[in-house]
Amino acid sequence: QVQLVESGGGLVQAGGSLRLSCLAPGRTFAISSMAWYRQAPGKQRDLVASITSSMSTNYADSVKGRFTISRDNAKNTVDMQMNSLKPEDTGVYYCNSRLNGINNWGQGTLVTVSA
Repeated sequence: QVQLVESGGGLVQAGGSLRLSCLAPGRTFAISSMAWYRQAPGKQRDLVASITSSMSTNYADSVKGRFTISRDNAKNTVDMQMNSLKPEDTGVYYCNSRLNGINNWGQGTLVTVSA
């Protein structure tokens, strides 16, 4: 099982920016699909952005044009740059890796966007 470690969360005012980072140790990182999920208070965990091993990206409609996911296979990291943050972006952000149907999750990092 891969232990993912997120960092970069915090408190920011609406309109501000944050960058989340996830470290995924192991030799299978480069062939894994990676993603960021968000769980708002009282809601289910939803996909925010994903990036495949071939660098294909996908975004939730609510973050298109504001968030950018990227990965560095040499460092085993996946980042997400979040710009023009809105209060509705508030939640715990989880890093996810998926390979051959097996999912791994980080512990989550809290992002709070104040109005």
